[in-house]
Amino acid sequence: MTFWILAPLMVAAALGLLFVRKAVHAAMLLAVVMISLAVLYALLEAPFLFAVQIIVYTGAILMLFLFVLMLVGVDASDSVVETIRGQRLMATVVGLLFGAVLVIGIGQVGLGTAVGLEEANAGGNVDRLADILFSRYVFAFEATSALLITAALGAMVLAHRERVSAKPTQASLAAQRLRDYAEHGKPLGPLPAPGVYARHNAVDTPALLPDGTIAESSVSRVLAARGTVRSAPALADDIHEVRRQLGDDVSMPATAGKDGAAANTTEDVTTPDGSHTDGEDSK
Repeated sequence: MTFWILAPLMVAAALGLLFVRKAVHAAMLLAVVMISLAVLYALLEAPFLFAVQIIVYTGAILMLFLFVLMLVGVDASDSVVETIRGQRLMATVVGLLFGAVLVIGIGQVGLGTAVGLEEANAGGNVDRLADILFSRYVFAFEATSALLITAALGAMVLAHRERVSAKPTQASLAAQRLRDYAEHGKPLGPLPAPGVYARHNAVDTPALLPDGTIAESSVSRVLAARGTVRSAPALADDIHEVRRQLGDDVSMPATAGKDGAAANTTEDVTTPDGSHTDGEDSK
């Protein structure tokens, strides 16, 4: 009963791999096929293959593919331009030939006398499987191992890049920062953190420079584009406090609204956005 339930499900999921448009959906359908295959291994009293199918193929390899697809993104459409002339026709012909060879090979298989699962797993499924692999099929097993090692070494060689310049040192990085400061005006040190000289260090609160002005580079450009940065009137009290600590003759606001904006000041005050307001008119 389990086979007749899982078999149509596996066939439908395998066909879905060919027709779905998104790679993430294809990976999920492949997971359905692999998990169903693992259940069939368990029904055939092959616990080792069941565990390997779940842990290695479904749990490790397929989930790795899925996470890579989700992190890298699959929004870009695939190119349909043929880089090799006639490759589609060649792929069709080779696929048909492979299908014909598969059908002929399966049709000539002699099943012989079935010995049953109990005799095949005599002494334990894992022990019998190891005995077959390292005795009758030891050459095929070692050849497969050699191919896997060769593939791993080939991937390392293809991914290796020769260093064409010397590895940067601390002195060279410091010298580069000085050149960037002289040529482009980039800061020598790290950018100011949000909330410096302010009453709190929220990421949406701009840092205040020693003169009381706002350091625009302290807030992420993403927050600025979204318009979620705290407004300048909310920082008026902080600016007055900083300027008072610096010794500037700035009259503190007599009253302040709920938004923290200064009111009834008697001198010209530089607002956080860099503009000047007359103290008698600002409220």
